[in-house]
Amino acid sequence: MGIAMKKTLDIFFPAAALAAVISALAAVFLYAPVERTMGLVQKIFYFHLGSAAAAFLAFTVVLVSSVFYLVSRSPRWDTVALAAAETGVLFCTLVLITGPLWARPVWGKWWVWDPRLTTTLILWFLYVGYMVIREALPGPRGALAAGVFGILAYVDVPIVYFSIRWWRGIHPVVIRGGNVGLDAGMIPPLIISLAAFVLLLAALTRERYNIGNLELRIQQLEVSSKEDTP
Repeated sequence: MGIAMKKTLDIFFPAAALAAVISALAAVFLYAPVERTMGLVQKIFYFHLGSAAAAFLAFTVVLVSSVFYLVSRSPRWDTVALAAAETGVLFCTLVLITGPLWARPVWGKWWVWDPRLTTTLILWFLYVGYMVIREALPGPRGALAAGVFGILAYVDVPIVYFSIRWWRGIHPVVIRGGNVGLDAGMIPPLIISLAAFVLLLAALTRERYNIGNLELRIQQLEVSSKEDTP
């Protein structure tokens, strides 16, 4: 990829993410209808689901990048995996924050040990653990350990997704049997919100990758400098 293309993408993703986030806010608060039972608090749903989708996508990138790293041992794949893990944890944190804010008026509690909530919390701890491993073990040794852990940790992603179907809980099921249990007016804002979170994920992950790439170059220069020193 040429320098011109990289600069174009560095400008495109933040600009597209900003435009999409503004569009999502307008769609959610100005277009989407107010839910009859929950009222305005239901609008948190759009950001809650968007954060969850972004987190799942980020952790999928961690999985794929970890596999490519273990096969090729290229440091760039490790950099991609770490960047995606950090942004994934960010969005998973938003899931754990927006969920209780949305549920408190409905459930009467900030937190319940529902299967979906519990497995999501475990997911958050797993990828925080990934970052701890990568920080504690720098270099190829840490990249190898994090790569293996990143693959194993992904097992919890499908568990989180199917938890409301496998176990009885109180978390609502939005999509069942291909049907979306939403008012027709809620679907366009939801699609726009999902697109906004995906673009925001792409912009943040790319920025974090660029930083990680610079750190990798500095480390390589330091090693070369030590080798050249008599």
